[in-house]
Amino acid sequence: MTAYNIVRFKVKPGQENAFLEAHGKMKPFDGMKEGAIIKTGDRTYCLIGKWQGMDKIVAARSGMIGTLDSFRGMLEDLGSGLGVTDPISGEVVVDLKAG
Repeated sequence: MTAYNIVRFKVKPGQENAFLEAHGKMKPFDGMKEGAIIKTGDRTYCLIGKWQGMDKIVAARSGMIGTLDSFRGMLEDLGSGLGVTDPISGEVVVDLKAG
């Protein structure tokens, strides 16, 4: 069953280009169908990943953490005990398709 992961970031001032370049060089993980970085505000972004299933997300977690470690210094703490990311993931329960 298709699953998605979403990770929210806030980039330190002056680090946006380097943050985007780091993601532009990223290779999809095994089981990742597609992904995108969305600009959601002033220096705030979300990564959206579409996966073959939750098992693929779970299997890729250590690799995703390794990738995060490569640009962790570019990120601001989000506060409220979150650290530098606010990740969430789950399986699709309703699939909305256009026309």
